[in-house]
Amino acid sequence: MVLANIATLVLCNLQHAAVLLLQEPEGGIGWDPISLWKQMGILAKIVVVILFLMSGWSIGIMIDRALAFSAARSQSRAFAPAVAGALKNGNIDEAIKVADRNKKSHLAKVVVAGLQEFKTQASEVPGEELEASRRALERAEAIVHAELKRGLSGLATIGSTAPFVGLFGTVVGILNAFKGISSAKATGLAAVAGGISEALVTTAIGLFVAIPAVWMFNYFTGRVEAFDVEMDNSSSELIDYFLKRRSAKK
Repeated sequence: MVLANIATLVLCNLQHAAVLLLQEPEGGIGWDPISLWKQMGILAKIVVVILFLMSGWSIGIMIDRALAFSAARSQSRAFAPAVAGALKNGNIDEAIKVADRNKKSHLAKVVVAGLQEFKTQASEVPGEELEASRRALERAEAIVHAELKRGLSGLATIGSTAPFVGLFGTVVGILNAFKGISSAKATGLAAVAGGISEALVTTAIGLFVAIPAVWMFNYFTGRVEAFDVEMDNSSSELIDYFLKRRSAKK
């Protein structure tokens, strides 16, 4: 309710500013970025700097996750048929070597953990290799899932807080506009131009930072969920392979 009242107040003042702009086109205010920056107060400048830092951080996360997910996808496409062929021939050592050559693949990270555990247990404690391999696969899945989600919480935080940071700058700008009206004893554009410019700029930058962050957070979250399904399927198929291998030995 409070946020709704604040938003209504901001919209009313922005509408009032638009009317003033139409009434006084010769106000002399510069609307280019440099002029707007010079007209801002110290608080508005701090808000803009914070928003640009948040934007830079979110862009860095986007690039990092895009590169990581692209590498995971491409290497997994090469890994899957290669490891399937090695396991079909019963060559676990070759399958491990294939996984080692595709270290960025999310599937390789999971599969190699199960293969190494199965190989170790098979030589030390026969009969326990399946359960040990299953636990190893679960641990590897949890670790890879955490790696894939690295940075996404920061992206979500930026997407959810940037509009409020911009709103803070908007409120500061509106207060400065009222202060200008009080000081000039008038309601003309010259009295409110600085405050309105701060409100417009901080609002726009806040949305500019938040919208891409929210979009990309949702997109990357969907990619992580798809990777989780692929890892679960690979783990199940590997356990089935171990069961068939043990049955064949009997």
